[in-house]
Amino acid sequence: MKLVRTIARYLLGLLLTVFGFNGFLHFIPLPPPSNPLALENMTVMTVTHYFVLIFFIEALSGILLLGNRFVPLALTLLAPVLVNILLFHSLMDPAGALPGAFSSILLVLVYWSVGSSFRGIFQPKPVAE
Repeated sequence: MKLVRTIARYLLGLLLTVFGFNGFLHFIPLPPPSNPLALENMTVMTVTHYFVLIFFIEALSGILLLGNRFVPLALTLLAPVLVNILLFHSLMDPAGALPGAFSSILLVLVYWSVGSSFRGIFQPKPVAE
């Protein structure tokens, strides 16, 4: 099972690094969404430079996962990005949902290997120091 989690970390890291840098360098052409509302959403996020932050978070998280450094931090930064990707595709552009779903499965597998790092946030009351 450790091998599966390691492969998941490398796959997720590679996927995020490639698509994070693709946001800046545009070496993989991505088709525009077919839904006009989704296209409008993408236009707003592009014009406001919202995507710059998202692509930076993706690339940074990918590099951290590939380097096996600060993995819990990478997952913490990445989780809201993946939630937004899943919501965007499930509500506005279902045709592109597969990469987001695949990335989410990989995130859960990686989380499994470092889950003890998150133990404190699942306590109902704060622990006094």
